[in-house]
Amino acid sequence: MRILICSPEHNKATGNWVTASRYRRGLESFSHQVSLCHVSPSGPSFADESLAAMVDRIKPDLLVLLHAYRLGKLWLQQRQQINCPVVVMLSGTDVNEGLQQPEQAVVIEEVLSQADGLMAHNALMIESLQCQYPEVAARLHYLPAAIELGTGDYPLRQQIDCTDDAVLFLCPASIRPVKGVIHLIELFDSLVRQQQEWQQKWQLVFCGPELDDSYSQHFHRAVNERPWVHYLGVIPPESMAAVMKQADVVVNNSKSEGLPNALIEASVLGKPILASDILGNRPIVDQGVNGFLYQDQQQFCQFCTELIVNHQLRDTLSQPRADRYHIDCESRELDRICREVYDRACR
Repeated sequence: MRILICSPEHNKATGNWVTASRYRRGLESFSHQVSLCHVSPSGPSFADESLAAMVDRIKPDLLVLLHAYRLGKLWLQQRQQINCPVVVMLSGTDVNEGLQQPEQAVVIEEVLSQADGLMAHNALMIESLQCQYPEVAARLHYLPAAIELGTGDYPLRQQIDCTDDAVLFLCPASIRPVKGVIHLIELFDSLVRQQQEWQQKWQLVFCGPELDDSYSQHFHRAVNERPWVHYLGVIPPESMAAVMKQADVVVNNSKSEGLPNALIEASVLGKPILASDILGNRPIVDQGVNGFLYQDQQQFCQFCTELIVNHQLRDTLSQPRADRYHIDCESRELDRICREVYDRACR
């Protein structure tokens, strides 16, 4: 089968592109011919093709779109020119935020109604959607998530001049409002105010692409004002495992997630996780087993304090989940979903 996978972002360090690339490799292992393309959600620029033009050129048997709003909107606008079944991967932003915003909700609900197949990595998200939209249950598929650990090297601690005895908090996230990176700095500010003498005992480092110009300016200002915060820019995906291995705690302060690749990778590597208590993070973090979920500033400071002062606790939370998130399981189920959707659409 010829399959076209479309991502709303072409930056190869984003979670969307990493996920799309993993899908391609998985489907190719089942002998599908797979193309991976970037489609601009804001419409084609001089260098971009429209979604319909891309489909006409590649002539896929099946179209896979990442994001119900960002790419589903384009698909609905050009649907009459696209003559193949479509599967849509629902993002955390689609479900957790888009469905609450009237303008986006109209588009997302139309995609839910019209798409030949729907997928999500988060079982809790699927349960919520099945309750809210029972009519889509038969077309909604759970796709077990996977991660591929890179083998590249990266001198993280040397790069930021961080000693081995300092507790290193790592936040791998794109620089945009939904990831809450500025708010995370402010949460650590509250920790500094409570425990001034700890400032030399820990460091906070961010890595990820800048996807919002205005927000990035505010972020850089916040980083430059604090000697204990560092920003490394984009880390090549093949080096992320090396970066995480040198961290003591992996942090996520997102407002919305589907199922974050960074936390899956941290889980597989056995790195303690400190994450906001949101739907997208809950399936990955077992409270007190491989990390902590916090609901507010008070809980954040409590857990952060324990992680800084208690080396034994960090060791206890270092629970590698090597038995989970296998690429073979994801690829096999993705192949099954694609074949099922195609066969049903061709009946």
